[in-house]
Amino acid sequence: MTEILLAEPRGFCAGVDRAIDIVEHALAKFGRPIYVRHEIVHNTYVVNDLKEKGAIFIEELSDVPPGATLIFSAHGVSLAVQQEAERRGFRIFDATCPLVSKVHVEVAKLHKEGYEFIMIGHKGHPEVEGTMGQLDSGIHLVEDAADVARVQPAQTDKLAVVTQTTLSVDDAAEILAAVKARFPLVREPKQQDICYATQNRQDAVKMLSPQVDVVIVVGSPTSSNSNRLRELADRMGTPGHMVDSVADLDSAWIEGKQRIGLTAGASAPDVLVQAVIARLRELGALSVRTLDGIQETIKFPLPKGLKNDGQAEAG
Repeated sequence: MTEILLAEPRGFCAGVDRAIDIVEHALAKFGRPIYVRHEIVHNTYVVNDLKEKGAIFIEELSDVPPGATLIFSAHGVSLAVQQEAERRGFRIFDATCPLVSKVHVEVAKLHKEGYEFIMIGHKGHPEVEGTMGQLDSGIHLVEDAADVARVQPAQTDKLAVVTQTTLSVDDAAEILAAVKARFPLVREPKQQDICYATQNRQDAVKMLSPQVDVVIVVGSPTSSNSNRLRELADRMGTPGHMVDSVADLDSAWIEGKQRIGLTAGASAPDVLVQAVIARLRELGALSVRTLDGIQETIKFPLPKGLKNDGQAEAG
């Protein structure tokens, strides 16, 4: 008998919900096209769905016509991009996740107090580029513990750590330990920068993995938090596989397996999870059970000018 165990929580988080809502509300209010800098969230299905509705995804602001409506993705942007967008006169809505914005605010505040920064994150990820782009200089990126030895800050009296919000909690802790060993006076964030949704989904995989023979993660290859879920399953000794859609599901992964674990990254919609469940049933799964887990109730308001019916405008 093959059983599917669903991780709880899984799938969309409040920041992703808000980002997609911003694009859909902008399309409804201003009509197509709406321009979005970078993929609004890292999920192929979501991006293609919004393209069909009239969103155009761009990387260069020069590709946006004057007077157009522009939305910044959930990952955030650098100050240079913000300033250029304002200079070009676009109607701008910022879909940056509020938890990423919190990191930007902390960087700006501590910079005024004379701090330099060590940022734990993945080079080239748009969130990292956005956070590092809050300052002209003074942020040193480290991707692993070995990188910490190469950091050469101008001074060590005022040094603070910030992290990408979608990292592996365990990896970040290991790198932070290396930072503290080298720079004992380093200032840590008051609250961990890794977002609640990333933490909750990783905790759910830690609970799920020992109970199943294989873990399938629904998420796109570009999704940092989805990749971390697959890696976490592997690290816990349960084979992990990631699928962008049901078409990527390989029946060989589940042959002879009695229990199949299923989860989804924070940018993966439930429709993809349901499609995987339907395919697993075709392949012989007889039951589906959702594990106990944290129920997420956080909701982030839309920006001013895009209010929901019945929702107060929020800045």
